[in-house]
Amino acid sequence: MAALAAAGLLGLFTAGCSTGGTGTRDEGAAPTDQGVPSGQSTPAASAPSPFRRVDVIALLKGDPKVGDQVKRDLKPCGPDAYPVDTSYGNLTGSGVADVVVNVLTCGDAVGVGTYVYRMRGKQYENVFSLEEPAVYSAIDRGDLVVTKQVYAKGDPIAYPSGEEVITYRWSSDRFTEHYVVHNEYSKAVEGGDISGPAPTAPSED
Repeated sequence: MAALAAAGLLGLFTAGCSTGGTGTRDEGAAPTDQGVPSGQSTPAASAPSPFRRVDVIALLKGDPKVGDQVKRDLKPCGPDAYPVDTSYGNLTGSGVADVVVNVLTCGDAVGVGTYVYRMRGKQYENVFSLEEPAVYSAIDRGDLVVTKQVYAKGDPIAYPSGEEVITYRWSSDRFTEHYVVHNEYSKAVEGGDISGPAPTAPSED
C-alpha cells in the first residue's frame, strides 16, 4: 500500500510539470515556428547596412562625373582638413552603406556639389550628382533629401530668396523625385528694414 501511495504522488507531481503550462517550465523540444532559442536575436527585416569608411577625396578626384571646377577647388582648408561632409546610410539597399558626399567652400561653407555613391561589385559608383551653388544633401529615414538655395537676380550669396527641399527615393536602379517643398524667405531680416510707415511719437495732448 505504501508503494502504491508513493507512485500516486509521483504521478500527480509529474502532471503538475507537464506541457500544460502550469509548472515552472515546459519540457520537450520547442516547436520550429517559435523562433530561435532565448539569448539569440532574430535578424531585423531592415537591418542597417554595414559601415565601411571610404577615402572620399580619392573617390571624388577619380570620378569622371565630378566637374573639373569642383576638382580644382577641392583643396584642404587647413592641415589635412578638406571641405567635405560625408554621411553613410542605407539608401539603395545594396547591403553596404551608401556614401553621401557634400563638397563645400572653405570660406563660408557653401555647398557647391553633392554626390551619392553606391557599392556595385567591389567598387563605388556615382548614382547621383548635382553641382550648383548652395546645394546640400542628407539621409533622412532611407530617403535622400536635397536642399537647394534659390537666388533671385541681385541676391547676395548670404541672403537667398528661398529654398527648395527635394526628396528622392531609390527605385528601378535610380533615384526618382518623390516630392518638393518650396520655402520663401522674408526680406525683412536682411538688414532690419521692415516695410511700412515709420512710427510716430505719441501726442502730448
